[in-house]
Amino acid sequence: MLGTIAKSIFGSSNDRYVKSLDKIVRQIAAYEPTMQTLSDAELAAQTDKFRAQLADGKTLDDILPEAFATVREASQRVLGMRHFDVQMIGGIVLHRGEIAEMRTGEGKTLVATLAVYLNALEGKGVHVVTVNDYLARRDAEWMGQIYKFLGLTVGVIVPNLNEFERREAYESDITYATNNELGFDYLRDNMKHERSQMVHRPFNYAIVDEVDSILIDEARTPLIISGPTDDKTDLYVSVDAIVKQLPEELYEKDEKTKSITLTEEGVEWAERQLEAAGLLEGSNLYDVENTQVVHHLDQALKAVVMFKRDIDYIVKDDKIVIIDEFTGRMMDGRRWSNGLHQAVEAKEGVQIEPENQTMASITFQNYFRMYPKLGGMTGTAATEAAEFFDIYKMNVVTIPTNVPVQRVDEDDEFYKNTTDKFQAIAKLIEEKAAGGQPVLVGTVSIEKSEMLSEYLKALGVKHNVLNARFHEMEAHIVAQAGRLGAVTIATNMAGRGTDIKLGGNSEFRIEDELADVPEGPHRDAAIEKIKAEVDAERERVLAAGGLCVIGTERHESRRIDNQLRGRSGRQGDPGLSKFYLCLEDDLLRIFGPDTLFSKMMNSNLADGEAIGSRWLSKAIETAQKKVEARNYDIRKQVVEYDDVMNDQRKVIYEQRADIMDADTVDDVVIDMRHDTINALVGDACPPGSYPEQWDLATLKERSLDVLGVEAPVEDWLSEDGIEPEDIETRIREAADAKMAAKMGEDSSVWRQVEKQILLERLDHYWKEHLATLDALRQVVFLRAYAQKTPINEYKQEAFGLFERMLEAIREDVTRILMNSELRMPDPVSLPDLPDFLTSHIDPFTGDNDAAATPGAATMMSALGAAEASAASAVLPRPGEGDPYAGLGLSRNAPCPCGSGEKYKHCHGAAA
Repeated sequence: MLGTIAKSIFGSSNDRYVKSLDKIVRQIAAYEPTMQTLSDAELAAQTDKFRAQLADGKTLDDILPEAFATVREASQRVLGMRHFDVQMIGGIVLHRGEIAEMRTGEGKTLVATLAVYLNALEGKGVHVVTVNDYLARRDAEWMGQIYKFLGLTVGVIVPNLNEFERREAYESDITYATNNELGFDYLRDNMKHERSQMVHRPFNYAIVDEVDSILIDEARTPLIISGPTDDKTDLYVSVDAIVKQLPEELYEKDEKTKSITLTEEGVEWAERQLEAAGLLEGSNLYDVENTQVVHHLDQALKAVVMFKRDIDYIVKDDKIVIIDEFTGRMMDGRRWSNGLHQAVEAKEGVQIEPENQTMASITFQNYFRMYPKLGGMTGTAATEAAEFFDIYKMNVVTIPTNVPVQRVDEDDEFYKNTTDKFQAIAKLIEEKAAGGQPVLVGTVSIEKSEMLSEYLKALGVKHNVLNARFHEMEAHIVAQAGRLGAVTIATNMAGRGTDIKLGGNSEFRIEDELADVPEGPHRDAAIEKIKAEVDAERERVLAAGGLCVIGTERHESRRIDNQLRGRSGRQGDPGLSKFYLCLEDDLLRIFGPDTLFSKMMNSNLADGEAIGSRWLSKAIETAQKKVEARNYDIRKQVVEYDDVMNDQRKVIYEQRADIMDADTVDDVVIDMRHDTINALVGDACPPGSYPEQWDLATLKERSLDVLGVEAPVEDWLSEDGIEPEDIETRIREAADAKMAAKMGEDSSVWRQVEKQILLERLDHYWKEHLATLDALRQVVFLRAYAQKTPINEYKQEAFGLFERMLEAIREDVTRILMNSELRMPDPVSLPDLPDFLTSHIDPFTGDNDAAATPGAATMMSALGAAEASAASAVLPRPGEGDPYAGLGLSRNAPCPCGSGEKYKHCHGAAA
C-alpha cells in the first residue's frame, strides 16, 4: 500500500532513472543548431575530431552529447529520419551497457546507431547482433548509410562467407551478424592452427537486438560444432521396431519436460525384447556394457511417443526437417543431438544419417559474457529483468513512447474446446475484415495456422498464411499486414523486426512493384503514386480502428504474448488485441490446475459458449509465471554446468593461443617431457617407499614405450644411495640427449613439427574430454539419490577429468615426438577432412537453430592424425602464381575466386 502511494507521488525507480537522463538529452539538443550549419564534409570530419579527443584522454561519456547530435544530423540528411528525444534516452541506456525496452515501432534499429557510432570511435570494433540473416543484411545496408557518411566501415557476417571475407567484416569498425554466426566463428577460431586464420578480434562492445529472444529463449541451448562418428543404422532400426511394440501401460511420460521413463514391468519387457534381438549383453539392461543400448532405447522412446509429425518435425524429400517451436519455421539442415534425430529418422523410415561427436561447444550466456560491455534492446524485457541482472548484470530500462499508446487490450475469452474457439476466432476475423480493419492472427504452430486457414476458407475470407519459412519473404508479407481488410495468420514470432504500418509499407511496395522499372521520370511518378495510395489507405484503416491482433492461445512465456500484442498500436496508432483460449490449449492442459478450469467450465459452459473473466486471466498469468520460473531454473542450471566447462575452455583456448603466437614451443615440449618422466618415476617409485617395493620392470617398459630410451634401472639400483630423484635425472638426461641428436643442426623444421603436434593432440583430447563431460552430465543427477548435490559432484568429477586429460596430453605429445623420425617427403595433398556440422540444440526440447555448414574449412592439421609410432612433417610452400598466397587461407577453405572449389584444389593447387 505504502509502495503504491510512494510510486504515485515520486514515480517508479525506472521513471526516476529516465528523468535523470533529461539533462544529457538537453545537452545533445543544444548542439543541434551548430550541426545543422555544417556542410556534409564538415559533419563527416567530426569522426576524426572525436578520435583525436579520445587520443588526448577524453572519455566516451565526455564526447557523448556532441557525438549523438552528430549522428542525429547525419541520419536526418542520409535517411530523412530524425531521432526523437526518447530515442536519445534509448541510445544513452545502450551505451551504458543496459537493456532498453522500447515498444514495437519506436525505432530500436535507429536508436542503436547512436551507441554504435560512439563506441566505434575507439576503433576496437562494435558488434550488432540480430536474430536472423535477413535483418543482419538489412540493418547493415540501411543504417550503414549513416556510418559510411561519417567515415566508418561496416561489415556483415552471414552464412557461406569464406574466411577472408569474414576476417574483413570483423576488421570493420561496425559488424552486423547473427548470434549463431558470432558464436560459431568464436568456436571455429579456437580450432585453427594459425593465428592468421582466426577471424575474430578481441571482444569490445556488442548491442543485442531482440535481446530477450537471444539471451533468454535461446540461452539454454549450447552452440555445438561436431564431426561424424561410426554408423549405427542397424541399431536404430532394431530399437525403433521394439519401442513401437511397447504397450502404453509400461511407460510414464511427462509432457512438461518431454521425457519418458519405463516402469519396472517396462524394463523387464524391454530386457526380454532386446535379449531376443541379440542387442543385450547379459540379461540386465542397466549393466555397464549396455550403456549404449539404454541410451538408444531412451531416444527411441522419446522419438516415438513425444515427438509428433507436423508439429515437432515434418518429412520432406526423405528427410526429417525440424520445426522451431517458437517461430514455426522449418529448419532445413538442422539436426537434434545425442541420437534423437536418428531415432526420429528410424521412426519415419527415412535414410538415417550418422551421429556426430561434439568438437567444440559454448552457451550464449558464456559467449556474450566475454564482452567487456554489452547492451540490448527489445520490446519485451521487463518480465525477465531479474534474470538479466542475475546472469548478465544488465539492468532493464523501460523507455517511454514518443506518443501515448492508444491500443485497447481486451480480456481473454475462454471456450470449452478448440473447435468452439476457432469458430469464434474465424467469425471475429470475418467481421473485422468486412469492416476494412486489418487483422493479424498469432498461432503457436504450423498445424494451428493451417487449421485456422481451413475455417477462414469455409467462410470465404481472403488471407495470407505465414509459417515463417523464409525470413525475407515473411518480412514483405508482414510489412503489408496493415493494409485495408488484410488478414495475416503468422506464427508468433514470424516477421519479427519488421514494422506493420497502417495502410501498408510504401518502401516494400516500391521494392516489390517497381523492381524492373528503370530510374527516370516514369519511375519517380510511380513512386509518388504508391506513396499517395498508402497515405489514403492509412486514413481508411485508422477510421476502421487500426490493426486488430488476435492470439489463438497463450504462450508459456508472457513475453511472446506481449510481442504479438505489441504489433498493434504502433507510434500512437489505434488498435485492438485479444486472446482466445480453451481447455485443450497446451498451457492449460499441461500447466493449469485441473480443478480450476475443467470442473468449472465443463459443468457451466454449453457448446459454443464463451466466458471472459479477469480472475481467469489472472490464473493464466499465474500459470505462465510458473512456467517462466521453471524455464529460468533450467537456464540457470545450464549456465551453472557450462560455467564448469567454461573455466576449462578458457584454459585450453588460452593455451592454444599462446602456442599459436609463439615462434617455438620447445620450452613447453621440454616441460611436458620432464613432467612425464617425473610421473613415470613417481608411479614406479612412490614417495616414502623402499627400493624393494619399486616397480622397476614397469618403469623400464614405460620408458622404452613413451620415451624410446633404454633405462637400465637395475644397474642403477646396484649403486649405493640411489634415490628416485637420481633416476629421474638420468632418464631426463638420456631423453634430452636423444632429442638433441634427433633435431641435428637445423632445428627450425622440427620446431614447426612440435607446434603442429602439440595443437593436434590438444584438440584431440579436448574433443574426447567434451564427450566425457556430456556423458557425465547426463547421469550425474542420479547422485541426488545418494543425498549428494549433482552440480557439486559434476564440478568435482570434471576437475579430476581435466587433470587426467592434461596428463594424457603431456604423455602423448612426449611419446609422439620421442618416437618420430623427421623426414622431408615430396609434397602430398592432405586427405580431405569431413564436413563438420554446426548445431544449436536445446537439450530439453531438442530444438536446433543452426544450419549445417561446411566445417572442413575450420580445421587444418599440418600432420593429419599423429600416431604414436611416427609422425611425418610436410611444410607448406607458397603457391607459384597464386594471388591469394599471402592471405593465410586454410587449404580446405573455399577459394576466394568464387569457383566453389576448395582453395587447395583451385588457386592453391600449386602450394
